[in-house]
Amino acid sequence: MRQLYSYFRSSASYRVRIALNLKRLDYDMVPVHLAKGAQRSEGYLAVNPAGLVPALVEDSHVLTQSLAIIEYLDELHPEPPLLPGSAADRARIRAIAQTIACEIHPLNNLRVLGYLRDALDVDETARNAWYRHWVEKGLATVESLLADPRTGAFCHGDAPTMADCCLVPQVFNAQRFACQLDHVPTVMGIFNQCMALEAFRRGAPAAQPDAE
Repeated sequence: MRQLYSYFRSSASYRVRIALNLKRLDYDMVPVHLAKGAQRSEGYLAVNPAGLVPALVEDSHVLTQSLAIIEYLDELHPEPPLLPGSAADRARIRAIAQTIACEIHPLNNLRVLGYLRDALDVDETARNAWYRHWVEKGLATVESLLADPRTGAFCHGDAPTMADCCLVPQVFNAQRFACQLDHVPTVMGIFNQCMALEAFRRGAPAAQPDAE
């Protein structure tokens, strides 16, 4: 049995849902409502002491961190490959993915926005300005990384990779927070290409059983 602990709006969970769908792997969804604090419950902390989603439980193994989970899935289920090509190609895919997952997303996740609101008394207008600044700046970096002949219909070539699993949730959230996106036409072209595929649409927040 494969279980995915997920929150419908979590970008990190969204990445893993896309990867599972691309691999055509079945899983049972276990919702963890971040906005209601379910990640801090004793039951969930027994699964993932960090109190973060996603967590993938498979064959008694508990896997955390979205990129580690995606690489695990790619090693066990190599088709279709999410890290294809040469060592240099795989390094490029990881670099794009990590630019999003490690540089953009951590500054704008629910914990950070909550700390700005609760501990620093930052009002909603200023929090949204913070969000937009870092997302727009970060996606401009991704746009620069995509100015490479290895970019195709997707971030790397003409099939989805781990980089696309990361790009789509970040763009979704950028749209949700009304970020400016006209400065990243390649990013948006790839996003639209991805969203034409069922695996990406099925991974979207609105398609999840815990969507509100």
